[in-house]
Amino acid sequence: MSIAPLPGPIRIAVDAMGGDHGPAITLPAVRAFLAAHPQAEVLLVGKPEALAGAAGIERCSVVPASEVVTMDDPVEVALRRKKDSSMRVAITQLKPAVPDARAAADACVSAGNTGALMAVSRYLLKTLDGIDRPAIATVMPNEHDGHTTVLDLGANVDCTAEHLLQFAVMGSALVAAVEGKEEPSVGLLNIGEEAIKGSETIKRAGELLRAAADGGHLNFHGNVEGNDIFKGTTDLVVCDGFVGNVALKTAEGLAAMLTSIIRQEFTRNWYTKFAALVALPVLKHFKHRVDHRRYNGAALLGLRGLVFKSHGSADAFAFEQALNRAYDAARNRLLDRVHDRILETLQAMPAGDSAEASVAQAA
Repeated sequence: MSIAPLPGPIRIAVDAMGGDHGPAITLPAVRAFLAAHPQAEVLLVGKPEALAGAAGIERCSVVPASEVVTMDDPVEVALRRKKDSSMRVAITQLKPAVPDARAAADACVSAGNTGALMAVSRYLLKTLDGIDRPAIATVMPNEHDGHTTVLDLGANVDCTAEHLLQFAVMGSALVAAVEGKEEPSVGLLNIGEEAIKGSETIKRAGELLRAAADGGHLNFHGNVEGNDIFKGTTDLVVCDGFVGNVALKTAEGLAAMLTSIIRQEFTRNWYTKFAALVALPVLKHFKHRVDHRRYNGAALLGLRGLVFKSHGSADAFAFEQALNRAYDAARNRLLDRVHDRILETLQAMPAGDSAEASVAQAA
């Protein structure tokens, strides 16, 4: 599936006030991002007085917003009360002024409240035809010095088999757009590799994924287990949001624990400190490979606009990575890829109740 890159400059709307640090992080991240991407432009959304430091940044303009969605705000507050929040105004930049016109921005990045970001994005942008629910996708490091894309990571606790099929199609489009792998391999997260294992939903999802693979619409590897995420067995791993979020938080906790243990052992006495000095190049490379900041930027897939979520506590380097991912997705027309893949796949699937409804909607 060959799709030409988006012509002209790529415009990214940034919720400059979101996250734990706001402009103290977003401004230097935007400055570094623009320096590395001469074809990019940024719309900084937030309180003008807080964004005064953006005055000297080329290809960067400020869009005023008078309110801020805090990390503690309930979804209801973000959705119904703070209608001039930097988050909401930034997402609005993705909506064309008139049908079929290009919007003010091609993608949006926010480090704000995840629940609020998903709710406001879904309310303002709606889902793509053929997509029942948006999903959150991000990458996790693997032993090949690369990464594995995983979704869903918390947007949908309860999923049907048809939802998991849609996640696989959307995730495949994401990997194709951002990494240039047109037919990425897909694994279905399960308690074993055998097709007979798992819940009825997982078994049914496996049947749908195999049918899609037989039709040439997906590169389905089969069932995978949790350790396959880090082995890099497949390019993409699909699961429901409950399992995905547990896997993500477990991995983050394990990485933090290992880093802490290594530090404790190397500072135990003068001998271990000397050993640490000798091993310093190896330790630096290890730290680089497991540095979660390199993988910052989760995509909210399935919406009629490209929205990327940065970690709330991200520093400037991590936020820049989220901007990079949003830029690559927009430039390589992720929305068009998702639309084309979902329509092609669902129309070719055997007509079940949920699949039939999705096909009718997409058509």
